[in-house]
Amino acid sequence: MGSYDEIFRKSIEEPVAFWKEAAEAIDWYKKCDRILDDSRPPFYRWFPNGEINTCFNALDRHVRDGLGDQVALIYDSPVTNTVKHITYRQMLDRVARFSGALRGLGVGKGDTVIIYMPMIPEAVVAMLACARLGAIHSVVFGGFAANELALRIDHAKPKVIISASGSMEGKKVIAYKPLLDRAIELAEHRAERCVLFQRPFVEASMIDGRDLDWQEIESQAAPVDCVPVKATDPLYILYTSGTTGMPKGVIRDNGGHAVALHWSMKYIYNVKAGDIFWAASDVGWVVGHSYIVYAPLLMGCTTVLYEGKPVGTPDPGAFWRVIEQHKVKVLFTAPTAFRAIKKEDPEGVFFKKYHLDHFECLFLAGERLDPDTYHWACALLDRPVIDHWWQTETGWPIASNCLGIEHFPIKPGSPTKAVPGYDVKILDNDGNELPANHDGDVVIKLPLPPGTLASLWQADDKFISSYTSRFSGYYLTSDGGYKDEDGYLFIMGRIDDVINIAGHRLSTGAMEEVIATHPAVAECAVVGADDTLKGQLPVGLVVLKAGAVQDAEQIEKDLIQMVRNQIGPIACYKTTAVVPRLPKTRSGKILRGTMRAIANGKDYRMPSTIDDPTTLEEITETFNHLRFPTKK
Repeated sequence: MGSYDEIFRKSIEEPVAFWKEAAEAIDWYKKCDRILDDSRPPFYRWFPNGEINTCFNALDRHVRDGLGDQVALIYDSPVTNTVKHITYRQMLDRVARFSGALRGLGVGKGDTVIIYMPMIPEAVVAMLACARLGAIHSVVFGGFAANELALRIDHAKPKVIISASGSMEGKKVIAYKPLLDRAIELAEHRAERCVLFQRPFVEASMIDGRDLDWQEIESQAAPVDCVPVKATDPLYILYTSGTTGMPKGVIRDNGGHAVALHWSMKYIYNVKAGDIFWAASDVGWVVGHSYIVYAPLLMGCTTVLYEGKPVGTPDPGAFWRVIEQHKVKVLFTAPTAFRAIKKEDPEGVFFKKYHLDHFECLFLAGERLDPDTYHWACALLDRPVIDHWWQTETGWPIASNCLGIEHFPIKPGSPTKAVPGYDVKILDNDGNELPANHDGDVVIKLPLPPGTLASLWQADDKFISSYTSRFSGYYLTSDGGYKDEDGYLFIMGRIDDVINIAGHRLSTGAMEEVIATHPAVAECAVVGADDTLKGQLPVGLVVLKAGAVQDAEQIEKDLIQMVRNQIGPIACYKTTAVVPRLPKTRSGKILRGTMRAIANGKDYRMPSTIDDPTTLEEITETFNHLRFPTKK
């Protein structure tokens, strides 16, 4: 196999040979004699004249090769007290039949279908059924606000919308149908049909002539075979937040996506066919697309679909119960999940109730992993904890400790080195490459590897302005960071999270890393507030661990001294507010940009992905108090 250095060098210097070899692991209807079309930069196309079907590679070929009785998907739902095991053969039968039902509704190659569903097996069936037909799916997180769903309906123009009657968030029932009906009413585009999967705890009212019952049409449909598509044809559109009101529709192709994700399972996550892999995310996010659905099934693994939370369903031992019960080998989740567990069970009392004999490794991604959470997880698990970094746009990791190649020593705060295929550079404002340990813009030299975004849906010009216009020949990640003398990458946060204090550029992420080490702090965020004298000043927002002494004045004194000792007086860190919780997206990312707007009294748009809007009211009240403190 070779060392990391050998494999990485080949991927950068001989990308055509490297990815041609990786493509041999995938089944093709027509193998391509041209691996990379670089005739129209920055729009590069991998495997341009190949023909493939992603669903065939995820299901049919495993049944053909004798894996039909292996479990493909474990559905674990503590909120409904349900566990189901679905084999590859059973999954194939359901997908083939539901594909037949969609074909009966006129869905074919190149049509778009919106999927608005909770974490149930039918969401996976719907995604794979679209792939089987060559249709383009666009999954919208179940429970999204009606106006946000309407925007996506108008942009993607689906022929059919697939949904469910609702979901459960803890003990709260979320009815989807009223949201869906309102979104359809708001949208200008009219989908021809809506397919509804009824769940027993919430019934959706049906509109005659438009709405169809999932169970009914699936039971009546005849199974259909896979439709060959071009490797460059879109597999899905996934909307990610834009800086304007309109979200950006990331396009993922079929061929490069299948090749890259299959490669990543072996070389990054060190798993093989038959292993049990769990990505504790949601199919509405990129992690759900890549590592709940496609990558594990492409590899022939068993994937876990979990309809629950890290805490509260029913307790902070939820993850450990799932790992023990289903013999999970690798867990991939977000740092925020572990911070939630740490907050509720800082001593690991619930962890000690379970035996994790089959569990080998934890991967974390989605936001920066602070060293304190890393050390806590390491001490608790006594297993490798791997920080890795990627984006919705890339679809799979940019930087990671690649366990299937070579396990490097870990440096807390770093996702280790660039994954083969990604030529990551640190540039200054003029586009010059910076030396080791100098902060700058993190960019990736073009072409990006297979599996990354091909463009934005019906917006090539927006793709260029968003990602490639700033530095010619590079993809702009919009993250800031540096490489150290060993080539380890440190991502310090979005470029906007660098604040300017009296002419000095300082990372709020670096301050967060210091604050997170305080023994009473479970979670924190630092935002820059405008200041007439210094330009900007940092404000720390901290959530305390369960049982921590609520002495806000002492905690503020501690943090001032800690930041002063580890970053220096230049940070001018003086203000801390203890808050009950931080505003986050449903995927767990802290809404730093929104908090920054609140801190500076600026208008902001309510994020469509927010988990609980009341958190913004709490933060607004906090900043108002900081600006206008009550006189003693």
